[in-house]
Amino acid sequence: MMFNRRIYSMLVATVIVFSSLLWGQHQDAPTTRQMNLMTWKEFQNFVPEQIETVLLPVGSIEPHGVIPNGTDNLAPERMAQEIAHRLNALIAPTLNYGVTPAMAAYPGAVSISSESYRPFVEDIVRGLASHGFKNIIVLNGHGGNTGHLQAIVPDVSTDCRVRILVVNWWSLTSEITLDVFGEDGGHAGNNETAYIQAFLPEHIHPEWYDKDMAMPNAKGSSWYAAPVPASIGLYEAGQGYPTFDQKQADTYFKKVNARAAKLIEDVIHRWDRAKLYR
Repeated sequence: MMFNRRIYSMLVATVIVFSSLLWGQHQDAPTTRQMNLMTWKEFQNFVPEQIETVLLPVGSIEPHGVIPNGTDNLAPERMAQEIAHRLNALIAPTLNYGVTPAMAAYPGAVSISSESYRPFVEDIVRGLASHGFKNIIVLNGHGGNTGHLQAIVPDVSTDCRVRILVVNWWSLTSEITLDVFGEDGGHAGNNETAYIQAFLPEHIHPEWYDKDMAMPNAKGSSWYAAPVPASIGLYEAGQGYPTFDQKQADTYFKKVNARAAKLIEDVIHRWDRAKLYR
């Protein structure tokens, strides 16, 4: 009987040790990069000791020619998924609504008032900072959000002692647009259409497209219209029309993601080198 108890005790101890080793190995990396899918216990195990960076995709719901109304959400969300591992980052849930009053008249568009949007985003960023993230990277997919996002950064950074970077991906990668397409892009133009086509080709509809859907954006303060008269806005007259070329789309997608990741790495490296909020 004593022998059996001794064997039993040894077996139990072995199982516990082996289970602990397996759990430790499992915890070398999170089961997911998406905060939406993590349990609080797993989050606690990684943030902030092993993971200091979080990616927050933000966008809007508005017309985009013959590609999804949610393009401004889909693009930064997918970008976050593509680069999170490289940056050792988690991905916060996407903020799907933005400030787009001039496009609110189009079917399916939803605009949030500036008075509602800015404090809401600020609370989200402050909430992420409260959990110990040192680097909060806002991946913005919508130009109408830019001013509001930039306005909250200085105060939140100072108050929470956190480093914040706002990335407007379409602007950051303008040279890639010129390289891949040989011309400038546009809202729902060659660049945005290509990025979405690379991973959601089934939701691109060239059969519904015609050039009259596109119009050059106003230069400076030359004119302003609400609602905007075209769902495809070209940065330069005669340039930026969608190409619907899958090979171009795949090339553009890879180069854009690499450029965004490189910028974020460079900024974090310089923050660390200067020992800012360390």
